[in-house]
Amino acid sequence: MTTPKRLRIGILVPSSNTALEPLTNSILSSLPHITAHFSRFAVTTIGLSSSALSQFEPHKLIEAAQLLVHADVDIIGWSGTSAGWLGFAADEELCRLITEATTIPATTSILALNKALKKLGVTRLGLVTPYVEEVQEAIIRNYGAIGVDASVERHLSRSDNVKFAGLGPETFDPLVEGVVKEGVDAVTIFCTNLSAAQYVERWEREHGVPVLDSVATVVWDALRICGVDTSQIRGWGRLMEIDTS
Repeated sequence: MTTPKRLRIGILVPSSNTALEPLTNSILSSLPHITAHFSRFAVTTIGLSSSALSQFEPHKLIEAAQLLVHADVDIIGWSGTSAGWLGFAADEELCRLITEATTIPATTSILALNKALKKLGVTRLGLVTPYVEEVQEAIIRNYGAIGVDASVERHLSRSDNVKFAGLGPETFDPLVEGVVKEGVDAVTIFCTNLSAAQYVERWEREHGVPVLDSVATVVWDALRICGVDTSQIRGWGRLMEIDTS
């Protein structure tokens, strides 16, 4: 049997995020030849103030991405949802700048999510986040601009990013159920510091619609870009069965 080629995935992490690293490693655990390697940059609060927005200035992420070059990674993924309120062009430009600075291909949670939505034909999206009202409204506007109605939503009106990771299924279950009951094509768990990806398969079974978690989307897209068949990854929902070829 031929030994699979070793693959290293570089992941950019908000400094206050404690959920995405263990979740990413869990998703990859059935593929021992594939490993994730992380680089952090400063993010502590989520909002639309100038100080909150400045956390996501491209040069800060690029500096973190350049450190991943030292690990000889095959692809770099930004595991974050900031393009939801900054605009999707922000992530497209970020990927271009990362590749220009590192010569390594790049993707993001939100570009990957949008790719999955297009593949699934989603036009009505259930949006579940922990964010404050003004951030939620910006996300809804940006999805409306690409023909996806994300107005069926639930949010927790919180901005303290580090505390998002402490939330559990007792919080998530009614939010997911609520948007599904209003009639949606799919649900997204839209924050990479929510420990929710491990519940996706149960929610899909209970509610009958795809549930796309933003930690999982960047892993899925990074693997697909590198030529990995993600359908072999079990237990993380229908996303892994979507073929981007």
